Formats: sequence, structure tokens, C-alpha cells
Amino acid sequence: MRHAYDTVAEDYARHLPDTRPEAGIDLAMVDAFAEAVRSDAGDARVLDAGCGAGRMSRYLAGRGCPVRGVDLSPGMIAMARRDHPDLSFAVGSLAELPYADGQFAGVMLWYSIIHTPPAGQARIFAEAARVLRPAGHLLVGFQAGQGARDVSAAYSRFGHEVRLWRHLFTPDQVASRLQAAGLGEVCRLVRRPRGNERDDQAVLLARAG
Repeated sequence: MRHAYDTVAEDYARHLPDTRPEAGIDLAMVDAFAEAVRSDAGDARVLDAGCGAGRMSRYLAGRGCPVRGVDLSPGMIAMARRDHPDLSFAVGSLAELPYADGQFAGVMLWYSIIHTPPAGQARIFAEAARVLRPAGHLLVGFQAGQGARDVSAAYSRFGHEVRLWRHLFTPDQVASRLQAAGLGEVCRLVRRPRGNERDDQAVLLARAG
């Protein structure tokens, strides 16, 4: 996965510079997350975990959240630092976040769990819970369904020969994994595909106990 995103990083940043791919209702969930974090914490620091080239980090910063981004791909982090030089980004794994316990009021996993097989999901949510403060909020977005899809073709049209798989999960599966990590579901959004999307899209908001 790291090699794939390092390879496509520049084209990814060029073609996905902002939140135009998101539906308005998707962004409403991000707005609700940002509001919850700001309302419940004097220091509304948020971690954009799996930040890619930083487009959602910018969105969160625009909603009053001091944000840090982390991503496994050095190439994507280089694009994030280039395009958003006023924000803070670091290279790191979602399965071993380079931050101390209880450091953030919010953690966002925006389509960043999708390349991890089911066996690795528990570790991601455990790490997110570890860096959250008590009563902190987590937001996770993902394609809803079952199985896995080979999404390599999405990048071949830009001349990149990479191998990349996307795993699908049901909202109930994700909610169960959140609960196992000590995160209680607050609300969820599930919507039908639009445009070129092939799958339902889901967003869950959860809170640490």
C-alpha cells in the first residue's frame, strides 16, 4: 500500500485537491464531528489519520480544529506539506500511531481503513482509541458492503501500474469493532452510490467512554 500511494501521490494531489468528491451529506457528518470536538474540549486538537495529501486536514482546519495529519506514505505526506505548509503532517502507521496516549480530542479515519484487511481492523481502532482523550470523538468513513475490490485500474488511467485492494465492511461490523475498542456509536450515515461510486458509502461517529 505504501509503495502504491508513493507512486501515485503527485497525481492524487492534483486530481483530488479538496472536498469536491464528497456529497454534501458526507461533509455534514464531518461538520458534526468538528462541532462535537469543539464543544466538548477546550483544546480541540484533531488527528486526521490516513490524511493522504491533506485535503480533509484543510477542511477540518477551516472548521476551527487544530489538526495534525499522519499517513503511511511519505509521498503523500510530501504533497500534504507542499500544498498545506501551515499544517502539521507526519509519516506513520495507523496500526502504530506516533503519538502519546490521550493527545487528541478527535480522530478522523476518512476512508483510511479501506486498504486494511479485516484481521487488521481491531488494531487500527485500538490505536485511535488510545490517542483519544476521555469522551473524545472518532469519525470513520468507508465504502459499505462485503468482500474486496481490486482498484488498481483507477490509477492505470494515469499511467501507474500499482496493485491496490479495497476492503468493504458493513456499518454493523465497524460499529462492533468500535465498541470493542471502547468507542460507543453516536450516529451513522449510510447513503446510496452516486456518480461513479460502485458501493454504498457509510460514516460513523463514535465517542470514547
